[in-house]
Amino acid sequence: MPIQYVDLFAGIGGFRYAIEAAASKHNVKTECVFSSEIDTYAQKAYQANFEEIPYGDITKIDEKEIPKHDILLAGFPCQPFSIIGHQKGFDDTRGTLFFDIARILAAKKPKAFVLENVKMLVNHDGGKTMAKIKNVLNDLGYFFDLKVLNALDFGLPQKRERVFIVGYYKDVDYQFPEKSEKTFNLSEILEKKVDQKYYASEHIVQKRKSKHVTEHFPSIWHENKSGNISSYPYSCALRAGASYNYLLVNGERRLTPREMLRLQGFPEDFSIVVSDAQSRKQAGNSLPIPVAQAVIESLLPFLIEDKRDERRNQTKIITDHFEKNKKVYCA
Repeated sequence: MPIQYVDLFAGIGGFRYAIEAAASKHNVKTECVFSSEIDTYAQKAYQANFEEIPYGDITKIDEKEIPKHDILLAGFPCQPFSIIGHQKGFDDTRGTLFFDIARILAAKKPKAFVLENVKMLVNHDGGKTMAKIKNVLNDLGYFFDLKVLNALDFGLPQKRERVFIVGYYKDVDYQFPEKSEKTFNLSEILEKKVDQKYYASEHIVQKRKSKHVTEHFPSIWHENKSGNISSYPYSCALRAGASYNYLLVNGERRLTPREMLRLQGFPEDFSIVVSDAQSRKQAGNSLPIPVAQAVIESLLPFLIEDKRDERRNQTKIITDHFEKNKKVYCA
């Protein structure tokens, strides 16, 4: 019996890759019974790689029509938390996309969930936003914990800090994963030869290099909103809406779509079927797959044991029924 899951705000399938990789480590099968993604370009990429077109706008989907599942996965957008009201519990999230997760949890009652968001969510509005989310999850009867994890600690050369919220229908001793022993290597991410179109203009390159001298090679140079330049042997966080020259390899060229996908942990056989601009947006919106995989790997043993208990109970019910009616069956 496979572990069934739903993939909400699916993007280009980061969570899907993560749970499938985690399940393979535990030698169990998984089945995606429902996926949803509103962006048509992301839908196109998802279809190319999973042979499945996600459903569209989750706010328009009746939660009763979503199949039963064991675990809900959602890298939900953080906006618009600023419009959350001032009431308590479930109603406090109406008007936000977290509400759609909450109504699905309420209707389908999966055993577990894993949610991912930007780390600023933890302290947004002085902690009031997270307090409201906690109230909702408590009202729904879930035990849960959260932690900010950095992709740098899980073998990716990208400083990307994200909060993961892990919940279960009963109180289990869930432990977030420790840092990976695998170290990152920027050289493994970068392509040896890239098209000239990825190179910044000579004016921009000279301007950057006049402001900054790096100690690292290879390196990715980062320019912040104030115009300050820094460089590291890893990338700062990919951003969907960043300026065109926000990150420059060795201060000279932009990252290619394949390099951006590698920075998020996507496999080499991931099919790129959209423009460079859309690829940059998709990579910037995605989650770091090895981090999500490690989080799910730590959760799966509880789900696996529950599934085994279900099978044992079903077998006992069938056996007891047969024994009770043996004379009728064997007459």
